[in-house]
Amino acid sequence: MAGDKVITVNDLNFDSEVINSSIPVLVDFGATWCQPCRAIAPLVGQLAGEYEGRVKVTTLDIDESPITAQKFQIRGVPTLLMIKGGKVVAQQVGAVPKAKIAAMMNGSL
Repeated sequence: MAGDKVITVNDLNFDSEVINSSIPVLVDFGATWCQPCRAIAPLVGQLAGEYEGRVKVTTLDIDESPITAQKFQIRGVPTLLMIKGGKVVAQQVGAVPKAKIAAMMNGSL
């Protein structure tokens, strides 16, 4: 899985955990059937530990939370969104190296 510091979000708690967060949030949109999603999950988990207290790291299963996935127009997975102050400030589609995810996170700080 993604790691014990990664918060699972869904249609019910997305606003409270992500939109209303006082710190920037990385949302990892994925699905259990998605091999690239499983490939980046350990990287996302590592970054959750490294950025603890500065960036909240979350994961959302698009099949379990279709309303949120549709709201953010998620067309492919994995899709990583950086949300700050309730607004999307960065987006990355596809499996990418840890350094690229970290750079996206740094850009929101």
